[in-house]
Amino acid sequence: MASKAATRGLGARARAFMASETGPRTTHFWGPVANWGFVLAGLADTKKPAEMISPNMTAAMCVYSMLFMRFAWMVQPRNYLLFACHMSNESVQLYQMSRWVQWHQGQPKDPSPPTFAASAVQ
Repeated sequence: MASKAATRGLGARARAFMASETGPRTTHFWGPVANWGFVLAGLADTKKPAEMISPNMTAAMCVYSMLFMRFAWMVQPRNYLLFACHMSNESVQLYQMSRWVQWHQGQPKDPSPPTFAASAVQ
């Protein structure tokens, strides 16, 4: 059983976290919590076929996460929760991009341009 001192210490730490600059009463906490939705959506997309991946959107999400990782590191106080969120999203998006590249490289190349029947052009 925990001693009274240990229990008191846990309560004091919880109160200190609640009142801190990065606690749950600030956007430093809720912003990253909301951004975990990107990570969860990316993880869910790993079950979809690779041909459904948009390389443009995936690249945009990679740039977005890189920029916000830098922001999370440079802002004072450092926002480690935001940094972890965007590092996770960057990993998921790079995995998605690798899936798309592998799928795209496996597609047959058609060297001849499409031909149109003379009767179709009038």
